Amino acid sequence: MALKRIIVAASGGTASDGAIETACRIAKRVGAGLEAFHVKLDPAQIIGLAADGYNMPISGDWIEKMIADTDKLAETTKSAFAAAAGRHGLAVPGDASFRAETGYAPVLVAHRARYFDLVVLGRSERVVERPHTDTIEETLVRSGRPVLLAPASAPDKIGTRIAVGWNGSAEAVHAVTFALPLLEKAESVTVVTVGEAPDDDPTALMEYLKAHGVAATHRQVAPVAGVGAGEQVLAEARDADADLLVIGAYGHATWRELLFGGATRHVIGASLLPVLLAH
Repeated sequence: MALKRIIVAASGGTASDGAIETACRIAKRVGAGLEAFHVKLDPAQIIGLAADGYNMPISGDWIEKMIADTDKLAETTKSAFAAAAGRHGLAVPGDASFRAETGYAPVLVAHRARYFDLVVLGRSERVVERPHTDTIEETLVRSGRPVLLAPASAPDKIGTRIAVGWNGSAEAVHAVTFALPLLEKAESVTVVTVGEAPDDDPTALMEYLKAHGVAATHRQVAPVAGVGAGEQVLAEARDADADLLVIGAYGHATWRELLFGGATRHVIGASLLPVLLAH
């Protein structure tokens, strides 16, 4: 497959700049069209919550101020996106566009992402404290599209040196398939496996990548007691000087990931690298 359409969730918050910058760099690298998707807060939702047992007085002035602040954030975000796109030689409108809708961001982003080849989401400081956000999880599980999770500060390069976390799962297969346009352009690709289970055998994967013109190397990591697979894959990616990590997401039910940990949860919470995930 080719990456023809990329969407970035441009919230205007602390994660927005890194996501926009990362999305612009990917779009420029693969020659894809780019849409910045901004979700405006719906005052009706706040009013509904206030009226539903909280007994909070809501004045007309307060509502008008909320709407004005919401509109201002949308315009500020649009300007920031246009400036970033311009720095990368992406014309707005033309190569890139800005779209705003009003409602609940996790649902709207997940739905809109279905019509793009890749969705870029930001990773704020709040995500470090909470290993996931509703938008990240909803988009991974509901959109059917790969998610590129960008750090708050975009790296200088992305996709030149790629690490692939491989465990033979359907989720890992989806991640590699979605990442092929980036893997084919990378200067180096490192496949990382943890443990020696039969499904982890990377031989067939290496042959598949070779058929697509990707000359990958392999790193086998022995399991370490008390150290999770996600932590070991991240460490190997850092040792390989990777600027992008590709992994499958939520191989177990998400409620099990949240209760008992898991590689996806650890990577989302701890990685300072951009991470491409697919469910």
